Amino acid sequence: MKSRPKMAALVLAQILASCTMIPNYQQPASPVGDDWSREQPNTIPADNISEFLPSADKFYRDPLMGEMIRRALDNNRDLRIAMHQVEAARSQYDMESASLFPTLGAGAIGDVEKLYAGTYSLSSTKGAFFLREYALGFGFSAYEVDLWGRIRSARRSALDRMLSSELIRQSMILSVSAAVADTMLDWVASNEALSISSNQVESRISLLRLTEAKLKKGLATELDVANAREALERAKSDLDSYREHREIAFHQLELLTGEQPAPALRNKLARYSHLNDVLMPPDVPEGLPSQMIQRRPDIRAAEAALRATNDDIGAARAEFFPKIQITAANGTASNNITKLFQSGMGAWSFAPQVTVPLFDAGRLSAQLREAKEKKRETLAQYEHTIQISFKEVSDALVQREVYRRQYEDRRASLVAALTRYKLSDARAARGYDNYLSVLDNEYIAYGAKLAVISAQLQYQANLITLYKALGGGWNGTIRAPLRSVGTHNLL
Repeated sequence: MKSRPKMAALVLAQILASCTMIPNYQQPASPVGDDWSREQPNTIPADNISEFLPSADKFYRDPLMGEMIRRALDNNRDLRIAMHQVEAARSQYDMESASLFPTLGAGAIGDVEKLYAGTYSLSSTKGAFFLREYALGFGFSAYEVDLWGRIRSARRSALDRMLSSELIRQSMILSVSAAVADTMLDWVASNEALSISSNQVESRISLLRLTEAKLKKGLATELDVANAREALERAKSDLDSYREHREIAFHQLELLTGEQPAPALRNKLARYSHLNDVLMPPDVPEGLPSQMIQRRPDIRAAEAALRATNDDIGAARAEFFPKIQITAANGTASNNITKLFQSGMGAWSFAPQVTVPLFDAGRLSAQLREAKEKKRETLAQYEHTIQISFKEVSDALVQREVYRRQYEDRRASLVAALTRYKLSDARAARGYDNYLSVLDNEYIAYGAKLAVISAQLQYQANLITLYKALGGGWNGTIRAPLRSVGTHNLL
């Protein structure tokens, strides 16, 4: 029976330690539909979606692509900035956590004052005397007892903001990885187009020389020579354009990877003369449910920010209630330093202070209104992030089918253009067609080759875009000190 008061005190202390005034948080309803589009109905149950997207290291399977992505994740300056922002947020969380505990300190005081007795009417004499005070001890000052959860609300807000910053960093990792993969594909496509244009220039040079020789023999006209020269200049212009585009893509790779290993990287990229040389990622299955976008790091970051603003409301509510601060110390004190450590010189102090807000001209109410408006603003941002994400996935799904058909159509068009060119060349050799027709058909075939490269690049890049839009693979983890911060709500 004697233990009941102690037990009741412990229970009361535990209840008070778990109390906060944070409003009950419920995940907002999604502002988008259940299906990506009418053309892309969901056929995969939401419970099984983890089986269909591979992790990043299995998705970016090409060896050089994976190497450049790893180098970019190690050296990219934007990611370094994001990493330092995460560490700063973690430090803020640690500071808020430390506020739950008193700050102990030790100190020593020595105070000697020379006074004149006559000044204070302490005696009839006017001689000087000395006041001495020496103290040594330890204690804490102005420790706030968090009865209403103000500090715990601020601590939880800092935790949610730390998680938000870490999720933003993960979103940047997705973006940087996709940018490296897209830029590599762009470089390879430009390199392939450059090779085709180079062959075209050589072919046009030979054709111009042949036409000029025929002109001398009376077998060609000035018009034929002018057409051959104009075709050569167009091919040279295309060659310069693709060379420029390839160099720009290479500079972008240097920027993304954070280094400038030009010779080594150029040698490795030189092995890729065709887009077919790139080991492409596995295809993304059809029928994925729209709930998948809830996995996206940017959406989860937006929700973590929303929870943080919800926590801020709890801190603003707690400001309306009395604050209890305690200052306490224990040690020794004496007017003679030689007696400071003698028996009987012990001293202590205990000074609780209660502060009750009575009149502040509406400052606390304004703070609470601001916290609520911040939550509404962050909620709108969260919903907007979901809408943008839904649009990105929907667009990528539609484009995937369009790009696939375009790639197949342009390959068929290339076969037809090459056949037409060969037939036209054969007819011209037998005198059934003029040479201008041959030039036109050759240029059409040349354009068809470039169109196939462009369509293939769009089709392959779309796969990377879709993977990024869906939030990437399932191997990402959030490592954070998820210690209990109290969940009981008073209001």
